[in-house]
Amino acid sequence: MTVKLYNTKTRKKDTFEPIDPKNVRMYVCGPTVYDYAHIGNARPAIVFDVLFRLLRHIYGEGNVTYARNITDIDDKIMVRAARDGKTIREVTEETTRIYMEDVAALGTLVPTLTPRATETVDEMVKMIGTLIDQGNAYEAEGHVLFAVKSMDDYGRFSGRSLDDMIAGARVEVAPYKRDPMDFVLWKPSEGGEPGWDSPWGFGRPGWHLECSAMIEKHLGETIDIHGGGVDLVFPHHENEVAQSACVHNGAPLANFWLHNGFLQVEGEKMSKSLGNFHTIHDLLGNWPGEALRLQMLMTHYRQPIDWTERSAREAIGTLGGWYALTDGVKAGEVPKSVLAALADDLNTPGAIAELHKLKTDPAGLKAGAQLLGLLSHSAAEWKELCVSCTDVNPATVDALIAKRIEARKAKDFAEADRIRDELVAMGVEIMDSAGGTTWKVVN
Repeated sequence: MTVKLYNTKTRKKDTFEPIDPKNVRMYVCGPTVYDYAHIGNARPAIVFDVLFRLLRHIYGEGNVTYARNITDIDDKIMVRAARDGKTIREVTEETTRIYMEDVAALGTLVPTLTPRATETVDEMVKMIGTLIDQGNAYEAEGHVLFAVKSMDDYGRFSGRSLDDMIAGARVEVAPYKRDPMDFVLWKPSEGGEPGWDSPWGFGRPGWHLECSAMIEKHLGETIDIHGGGVDLVFPHHENEVAQSACVHNGAPLANFWLHNGFLQVEGEKMSKSLGNFHTIHDLLGNWPGEALRLQMLMTHYRQPIDWTERSAREAIGTLGGWYALTDGVKAGEVPKSVLAALADDLNTPGAIAELHKLKTDPAGLKAGAQLLGLLSHSAAEWKELCVSCTDVNPATVDALIAKRIEARKAKDFAEADRIRDELVAMGVEIMDSAGGTTWKVVN
């Protein structure tokens, strides 16, 4: 099967051809574990889990290696530890455990590898030494910095001008820098700050270096796919590209770079000041993880996504209908139409549209949905999971029924069925008759 993926590196859809079909390698930037992960962090976890599932389906489960790292060296972690009177290790162990539990509740498979920055420091020190020896980095006042001007095409990956890069990087003005754009590979640790011994003194690595070192250690010099959020294109991924290429004599870090779009909440940018900041952990207390997953997949991964309660309820309605149709059914072959949609740059909205067409093929519906990481429960289990989501507001039900009637008049039967599914998920049964539509709450 031909898979096409939008490659940030080339800015177009490219046909995916793995370096080694028996060892397809993918790395995705994971969380910095200083606090509970916010809902925006759920998107790459879900998106690249779908890609992992698709690659395993095509190349075989044992032939795909997926690494999602844990960044457990970071100044924010140090601030959190000092605030709470805990050690760095205590903070990172707790937040890592919660992150793993939360993304598992979203239906994600456990990655093949979960490398930690703290377990890769020796490799980082070695990489820095190579960059210094080659003239790509220099030591200054206990810091080691990457010399941006030592690389002729720095900025090409993100396609930014020098002015844009300076603005986008929030460049730290420091007297020891040769150039404002030079970025930190190693910095000193003082006053009880965590650190490691190195040829440049006691200190800790810079964030950008960590991913390059973890990729080299666990996956090799050049991998098939590197993923992450669009906010990481610059400076994080630009800097990864630069330092890895310099260490490896120009060899690319990854052949494909995939980036998911931004997330907002109810039409606004998510922020604590607006009171719309949601963690995955908090949302899982109110919504089934599978509904949150489907909600994310209803928008193409490269497009911005708006998280709303309405869309979460729509996802619950869709899943309720699918569970009713597939209850007790054994999954069959994944329909070609679903595979074709996913093979076209992970077109999950297209795949979901194809699933909606499979109401007369419940075995195919179940197989296609499961490839997306859905329908992993029994119908009874799903109903139990939705108990807290089915408070019935009569005005809401009447409004939905009115919309369904209009959809049927317009012969938009797919929309009418979707609304019925949403009502079913709310615990509402509707009865159509010559005299109109009535409804009742089903216990």
